[in-house]
This record gives sequence, C-alpha cells and structure tokens, in this order.
Amino acid sequence: MTMITTATLREKRIPKNPGVYLMKDAKGQIIYIGKAKDLSKRVTSYFTKRDHNGKTARLVQEIADIEFMVTDNEIEAFLLESNLIKRYRPVFNIELKDNSRYSYLKITDEQFPRLLVARRNRNGEFSGPRGRIYGPFVRGSSKYLTAGLLRKLFKVRVCTRLPKVPCLQYFIKNCDAPCIANVTREKYMEGIDALRQILEGKSSVERFAQEMEVEMKRASDIGDYERAREIRDTLYRLSDLRIRQKMEKANKRPHEEYVGIVRDKKKGVAHVMALKRTHGVISDRRKFEFDIVADNSFSSFLLQYYSSAPAIPQMIFTSEEPEEKGVLLMSLEKLAGHPVKIAAAGNSGERRQLVDLIMKNLSMYVERGYAPAVVELKQALALSVMPETIDCFDVSNLGTDIAVGSSVRFVNGRPHKGGYRKFRIETVSGQNDFAMIAELVRRRYKDAKDLPDLVVIDGGRGQLGAATSALASTGLIVPCIGLAKENEEIHVQGAKEPIVLPRRSAALRMLQHARDEAHRFGLAYNKNLRRLTRP
Repeated sequence: MTMITTATLREKRIPKNPGVYLMKDAKGQIIYIGKAKDLSKRVTSYFTKRDHNGKTARLVQEIADIEFMVTDNEIEAFLLESNLIKRYRPVFNIELKDNSRYSYLKITDEQFPRLLVARRNRNGEFSGPRGRIYGPFVRGSSKYLTAGLLRKLFKVRVCTRLPKVPCLQYFIKNCDAPCIANVTREKYMEGIDALRQILEGKSSVERFAQEMEVEMKRASDIGDYERAREIRDTLYRLSDLRIRQKMEKANKRPHEEYVGIVRDKKKGVAHVMALKRTHGVISDRRKFEFDIVADNSFSSFLLQYYSSAPAIPQMIFTSEEPEEKGVLLMSLEKLAGHPVKIAAAGNSGERRQLVDLIMKNLSMYVERGYAPAVVELKQALALSVMPETIDCFDVSNLGTDIAVGSSVRFVNGRPHKGGYRKFRIETVSGQNDFAMIAELVRRRYKDAKDLPDLVVIDGGRGQLGAATSALASTGLIVPCIGLAKENEEIHVQGAKEPIVLPRRSAALRMLQHARDEAHRFGLAYNKNLRRLTRP
C-alpha cells in the first residue's frame, strides 16, 4: 500500500520548476523516473487523477517516496531523465529490448578462455563466470558476430570444463583441443588476443583476413598444405563478415530512419519498429516494445533509442507526431551535434510505403495475441480497440407471464462462463423487446467494473437503439452493435447501411456463437422459472 498521500505531497513542497522525479518503492528501490515541465503539477496528478490505466494504477500503489532533481529547462530534464533511466533501469520505465541481437559478449578469465554471450539484468549486472565484457553491439555493426562464428574463426573452445578427450569440435577443425594439450596456452592465446583486438576496435575483420592470407601463402610455400587448407577455410568463413564491414563504413552516417508505433491498449503495450535506410537500401531493422505506463510515450522512446545509438540521423520519418516534439528535437540535436528533423512520411511515395510496411508488420505483432475471429471483427467494424471481451444480450419471453434476459461473455473468441448473467425482467410488462433490452443493459453495467470491449445485441436497429440509449444513461462509452438474425446483418449505430460479412467469416461465426449461447442460456433460465412456478 502506498505511503504517499496528498498531505505528504504538500509537506514535500514539490518544486514548480522543470526537472526529473524519481519514484521509489517501500524498499527504497527506484521504480520509475519521469520528467516534467512543472514537477508539482505532474507529480500531484498521479494521486488526484482517477482514470489511470491498470499499469499506471499499479505503479501509483507501489510508490512509497519521491525525490526531485530540478533543471534549468525542459531540454535538460529530457536528457537527465534519459541518463538516469540508463543508470538505474527502473522496472516501470521503457527498457529497450531487441531479442534478435546479442547485446554483449564476454571473454572469460580462464586459463583457456571461452567466448560467451552476456546480457544485463535490470540491476545492470552480468551473470556467469568472471570475464571481460565487450559491447553492447548492435545489428549493422561489424562486431555483431554470432558467438558461434567467432568461436570457429578463432578456434575458441566451447566446453564448460576441459575434458580429457577431444570433442567433435576438434575433429571438424573448430578447436585445437587444449583439453589434451594439443595446443600450448601461448598459441591458444594468440587467437584470443586477435579476437580481443577486433572486439575492442583496435583491429578489423579486414586486417585479420589480410594477415591470414599472408600466413596461408607462407604455409603453402613451405609445403604445410594442411595448415594452408585450414586457413583457406577460415578465410571463406570471413568473406561474409568482410562484406558487412565494408557496408558499415559506407553506412556510418545513416541518411534516413523510419520509426512506427502501434499501441495495443488492451494489453497496455506499445510496439515500435525502426528501419534504417542508406542510399536507398534498407540496412537494418529493429523491433521493440514497452509498457504504456505513466509518461512512457513515443517521444520518450525516441530519446532513449537515439541516445543509445552510434549515430543520430539528420532525417527521421515517423508514423505519427511524437509528443513534445520541439523539446525532443532540441534534445536530439544537442546529443547529435547537428540539426535533426522529424517529419511524417507524407501521403504517397516510397517513404509512405516504408512507414506503411512498418505499420503492417507491427499490426501483425499485436494480432498474434488474439484469436483470428477477434482480429477480423476489429477490422470489419473499424474499432479502435481489439474486441477481446464481448458481451451478448438476448431476451427470452414465452408468452406474457414470464420474461427473462441473459448476457453471455466471450473472451478472445471463447465463452467465459464467469461472465454469464441472467435477469428476470422487472420494469417492463407485455411484449416490448426494446424496453427489455434497455433494462438488461442498464442492470448489467450499473455497478460493473469489468466492462467489455464490445456489446452485441440480438436484434436489429430498434434493439440496438434501445441498448445504446441505456449505455448512454449509465454514462458508459462502449461500442455496441446489433446482429439481425434474418439476414445476419450487423447494425452499427449511426451507419446508414448494415455490414454484411461473408457466411464463412470467422468473425460472423463468433458472433453467431455468442448469440446462440445467449439464447440457450436465457431459454434455460426461462424454462426453469416456469417449472418452479408451475402449480
């Protein structure tokens, strides 16, 4: 439970200046770092607003203390926030994760060192055996080499402990078998030293290849053809890396970058993709995601991303205008040392096509977490949120003496029995389906906290109008549609014509299943009541 109250906030006398705030939990750990133009106004809003999303509400519950760092202006606050996030890596802040790349490499402190992949945890620590860390390395860098290929090139052992017999790597010429003293430590360390030279940037793959070619010629001249063949095989493996390094030199200053963002509001996650284009060629693609919590935004992502990049491009095209664009630009220019421009990609042309390609790929990442029928329904109805949770209503009245209604819930395309509700009509007499639907909707959501993403009514325009009026009377804004059984038409409030989906449509089948389930559930309740009231 949070120890922060409005009273303790007043006692803290929060400055009204620009700056950075550091939120801590009960253990004193920094859990979130944010920046603000007016620290007092922003920090106070966390405890006075009542419409936080789930993740922000969880953050607020964990806050036990807040510290402040005042700056002279917003730009300094932007940059200070970025630096502090990198230093403390708070759990609620944006952490740039790119699982398609190795971040760090480690050469162990052993008699015969090994090469390992190493990654930082949230505390900034590396696990595993002691050793020298190299990196972080990013895709597009000549140092972005798979650990497996580097081990082969420099004959680095892979075994955790030195065995007493050689393993397969020795027989396929990937290791000189220090385990059986087939190579001296001095000779083994020559390969390790060459590897270190490359990872430290003191040498290059190109230079190493040239030295290997000289050695291959020397081995051939003295008749050591086996050694010459081994070097030739190594050079063959190096050929791809030499091409990469040449590309890196050509691309050292990326000309343009394209960044797109798609938010999955249901899961509270933003997906971001960045493409780098140099001389018309796409040279890199990276995908990230971050939690939509507190002030985590597209703008804060861009600053974190580019403040960690080897170079900041002069031109960045984005799928949408980032928040606080002016301050962001000035912050990036201060980091880059040259002018930076952020602009929309336009409505047509190659740039628009590239941004559209990014958005299409990001949409696929979002859609993977939902049933195909749910995704199809979102597209068909042009909904802003994925209709993961759907409530369907139906009225069941056999005659005029007993009238009941039902509401069934589907979650990600499947029935969720915990969300089923049944009602005996209380305020309507006679055959008035419209009024009954209105009563059902009002009663279902009167005090409900678990609202659906979409309400479906069994019926046409009349039933839909009654349901939307009932929703409005409760102050709720939830998309609502009617499914008319005769022609399986989907009625949308305000639309002139109904939507007709193909009969084999997965979205239509899901809606039909929900409607049939609501009808079955309501009818069963009606029959049970009749049986109980029968004389």
